[in-house]
Amino acid sequence: MAAPNHGALGSTFKIVRILQAISLIAIIGMAANFVAQMVSNNNTPSDVVVGTLSVTCIAVLYCAITYILYIDDSLPFLITTGLDSLLLIALIVVAVVTGKPLSYLDCKVIGSASVSQSTYQLGLELKKSFSMDGAKVQYSNWIGANKATCYEMKAIWGLSIALCILFAFSAICTVCLWRRSKAVAPKDVEG
Repeated sequence: MAAPNHGALGSTFKIVRILQAISLIAIIGMAANFVAQMVSNNNTPSDVVVGTLSVTCIAVLYCAITYILYIDDSLPFLITTGLDSLLLIALIVVAVVTGKPLSYLDCKVIGSASVSQSTYQLGLELKKSFSMDGAKVQYSNWIGANKATCYEMKAIWGLSIALCILFAFSAICTVCLWRRSKAVAPKDVEG
């Protein structure tokens, strides 16, 4: 069975879905690594990281299902537009919540001699939370623990922003595909 031919819009939809899946899988890998680090230190993972992981797991499953339905030419375009819009809203929340404390953090200065007293205090609070078994890791403290964590969280933040753009684009593609599929051929008055 050949894939449906929806022209440039269809090709764009497929490319955007593939890019979404790649970005989502990258976020899942990084967020799962953070959860594993927190749990291995006998701490409760941050709500921000768990929420990010939850939204991205649901989104990657959704991307896979809609891609398969598109290939089988049975994707309901209007419903997909609505679901893409809902995922867009969820990803905007992830980007805002993840990025709010990150926007003030300069990863280059973490661990250097020029680190201010506030960063030193941040490290002390993190050590204190790690020393208590079962303690909840505060996201704003945890992201400043080391350069690698800071850069990985900034990567998650950047990918979340990119996903917002990609889901907005896929919603636009699916509404255009829906309009095209509903277009009625003009009646032949001569025949």
